[in-house]
Amino acid sequence: MFRSLGYPFAQSAASASKSNPGAKQMVAFAGKLVLAPMVRSGELPTRLMALEHGADLVWGPEVVDKKIIKCSRSQNDKLGTIDFLEPNGKVAFRTLRSREQGRLIFQLGSADPDLAAQAAAVVAGDVDGIDLNCGCPKPFSTHAGMGAALLSDPERLTSILSRLVKGVGQKFGIPISAKIRLLDEHDPEPSLDLIRKICDTGVSNLTLHCRTRSMRNRESPIRQFLPEIIQTVQSRNVSFMINGAIRNRSEFEALRQEFGSSVGGMIAESAEANPSVFSEKPLAWNQVVPKFVDIAESLDNHISNTKYVVLNQIPGKSPFYQMICRAKTYKDLNESLKSIDQFAEDNKIIIRYLQKHVLLDPEAFDRYEYSTTIKKRRSSHSDSAQDSNNEDSSKLLKTA
Repeated sequence: MFRSLGYPFAQSAASASKSNPGAKQMVAFAGKLVLAPMVRSGELPTRLMALEHGADLVWGPEVVDKKIIKCSRSQNDKLGTIDFLEPNGKVAFRTLRSREQGRLIFQLGSADPDLAAQAAAVVAGDVDGIDLNCGCPKPFSTHAGMGAALLSDPERLTSILSRLVKGVGQKFGIPISAKIRLLDEHDPEPSLDLIRKICDTGVSNLTLHCRTRSMRNRESPIRQFLPEIIQTVQSRNVSFMINGAIRNRSEFEALRQEFGSSVGGMIAESAEANPSVFSEKPLAWNQVVPKFVDIAESLDNHISNTKYVVLNQIPGKSPFYQMICRAKTYKDLNESLKSIDQFAEDNKIIIRYLQKHVLLDPEAFDRYEYSTTIKKRRSSHSDSAQDSNNEDSSKLLKTA
């Protein structure tokens, strides 16, 4: 399986540990299709599978500054990985440099310039860029002033980025970037004002999640402000990436046709359900699951994390979903995999849009239509706006 396909984990550790940070080639973001940072779902197995199927760059899951500062760097000769271990021995972050070198962005959670710089320096020699999380609305990120909380404190946000650029980016020769959300769903000017300040810090890339802090992934993204935002960012020699409800490579290419070939795209929930969506010909779900389990087991990924990711890759109504729910070990998972084709005779490809699985056979996938323009939301609190969004979503999901 994965190990039999020629992935020489162990032999890569020594060479990885000898890499010279000064010899790194600066990552280019423009026009790239990338894997989004996702807590739990963005661990090493998902990143490797995304890269194998065409992702240009991959973001790791957010790691908080205080957590990574306490970690020690360890060379794992068995797996060929570089591990950052907490004092209790738990892996906080793991990278396989033989596969990720030149393509891995570390996402940092921080609300303090000094802690941010200290934390970024811990991993800077083993990653290819540092991205500041300024968009996560979840309480675990915002309660300490991190994530989307930074959107309400531009001075703190820009001071962190400036410190990262000068204290880490320039020292290690890696780019510093930021990921934000829209500040207002009706008026682009508050977002544009913040974006100008961010670009002036010296960042190399800005990713915009085209939703506001209060919006959730089941709501359609807001894209009507993109032309002005893209012009503002790119005029300052900063590359720009679109995030929010991008389903696969075909839709990314449609976005590039509308907004310019230098615009990048970031896939989150659809890649969580199917890491092969970066390919022009994604795998069916019954092909994705065995491959992912093989990669995860080969990398000694914790079984609970593997199971969590796999359950996102299986249609919820499939009896096979319940079989995986009962698995407690890799032995259990592999035993269940022996019968996977009994539940997937149609070989459907899974993509996910607005938190719903969409199952398509290969021919339907090839005919899948994309509309990059989302209707303007009238009011986030009105029934008519929600009806409009639902109507819009159904149109977007039609096949030819």
